[in-house]
Amino acid sequence: MTVVRSIVLFVLAAIAEIGGAWLVWQGVREHRGLAWIGAGIVALGIYGFVATLQPDANFGRILAAYGGVFVAGSLLWGMALDGFRPDRWDVIGAVTCLVGVALIMYAPRTA
Repeated sequence: MTVVRSIVLFVLAAIAEIGGAWLVWQGVREHRGLAWIGAGIVALGIYGFVATLQPDANFGRILAAYGGVFVAGSLLWGMALDGFRPDRWDVIGAVTCLVGVALIMYAPRTA
């Protein structure tokens, strides 16, 4: 159950951070205005909070693993909202990152 909770938290964190960054991008680069930028800043704050809910207490481990989730999530976000089509190297890189996440977060460790 701890692994499932951790994965759900990583997904929520990805939605908040990638979504927040995308909202700021839209506000600035696509000239959608301050409301979009403000919503992005709020979402980025939510990301920071969600990351603290991970069962593992090691900040470095959580943020390192989340980096891999961010890579894969960013490609998915780009596909869903911006029409981005990853090539095979993007996919191989994202899968490699997710393998790294699994190793960092869920490999058996001695206390």
